[in-house]
Amino acid sequence: MNIAIVGAQWGDEGKGKIIDILSKDSDFIVRYQGGNNAGHTVVVGGKRYIFHLIPSAILRSNKTCVIGNGVVVDPKALLEEIEVVRKQRIKVDKTNLKISLNSHIVFPYHRVLDKLREEKGTNKIGTTGRGIGPCYSDKVSRNGIRFADLLNPAVFRLKLKDNLKEKNEIFNKVYHFKTFSFQDIYKEYSGYARQLKEFACDTALLLNKAAKNGKSILFEGAQGTFLDLDFGTYPYVTSSNSISGGLCVGTGVSPDKIDKVIGVVKAYTTRVGEGPFPTEFTSGLMDKIRQKGMEYGATTGRPRRCGWFDAVMVRYAITINGISELAVMKLDVLDNLKTIKICTAYKFKGKVCKDFPLDYEVMQKATPIYEEHPGWQEPIAKVATYRLLPLNARKYIERLEKISGANIRYVSIGSKREDTLLRTK
Repeated sequence: MNIAIVGAQWGDEGKGKIIDILSKDSDFIVRYQGGNNAGHTVVVGGKRYIFHLIPSAILRSNKTCVIGNGVVVDPKALLEEIEVVRKQRIKVDKTNLKISLNSHIVFPYHRVLDKLREEKGTNKIGTTGRGIGPCYSDKVSRNGIRFADLLNPAVFRLKLKDNLKEKNEIFNKVYHFKTFSFQDIYKEYSGYARQLKEFACDTALLLNKAAKNGKSILFEGAQGTFLDLDFGTYPYVTSSNSISGGLCVGTGVSPDKIDKVIGVVKAYTTRVGEGPFPTEFTSGLMDKIRQKGMEYGATTGRPRRCGWFDAVMVRYAITINGISELAVMKLDVLDNLKTIKICTAYKFKGKVCKDFPLDYEVMQKATPIYEEHPGWQEPIAKVATYRLLPLNARKYIERLEKISGANIRYVSIGSKREDTLLRTK
């Protein structure tokens, strides 16, 4: 079976853990968008692993991890990640890691431009400063440099010279920033090319051949539905399509080969960076949930903003992703709350909005309409099965299922791989 895992909120939902669990029964695990601005955290055997570009399934033997063409790759960051993973005695070589020749490369000028735009712009997005947006901009402008170009010295030389001619003018005249040396970048990145060459391949052919031969494929996106470039809270979004539809253009695998889409949500809501957040907590509860849930970005360490579960968002995510099953993560973080709220609709200028609004002003100024549920006020971290959860915890999950319209299959009650309850009917 070929399964896509997508975040149904603003990212950081806990996709890494579900990917880790489902990868046990998958042959290929594929990342289809984003860059090293994402972070997937997995806890196995009491040890915490954080991945940025490499799929977390690298932890399992006899699996093939693929970085698809929809991902933008910072070769320096990738090589550092490979080194860290190898130091943890995990195998990373050409047999278990493949990188698309069509993936685009992040350069130093992308990273600097990203930070300068954020520092000098009036409308701050909350970017990670990793150069992801500028790299995707070059891709769309058709002057990006792909992995295939990096491996061809003549093509790389020509394209880099052409890029720097334009970029250095922008840095000099617009930002009054020092220009970049062609020779320095060419030498540095030629070295990266030599180190990464063994991982390069046409991943679209690889994956389609695997599907034809009956192999199972697990697709993973970075970020979440509401950071999607088209369907997120624009302009406070990422620079690629994080929804399930993005996997087709990000891998070269056609929609007819996808058997199931699983959405991942937290039992509450979080987001990192700027942008509207209707159900955001007040400061006291924010601090409490942030500490209990360890809500700090895996990539940047930035504190996440936290709020109540937003069913308006999740219903929309289910619709546009084709989600049939949900995984609800971090239910245990809500253990001590006397009352738990669920946002069922928004109110704006006297009107009730039950559908997710695309108007930025509505999203920014709308008042959430809540229903309240009694908490369970006892620890659930050591519960062995779903049926042994406290009654109010089960009622909360069942209400989320009904109001969202998708079956809740997995419930996470802790950070470890085994702290995940399978829910059957």
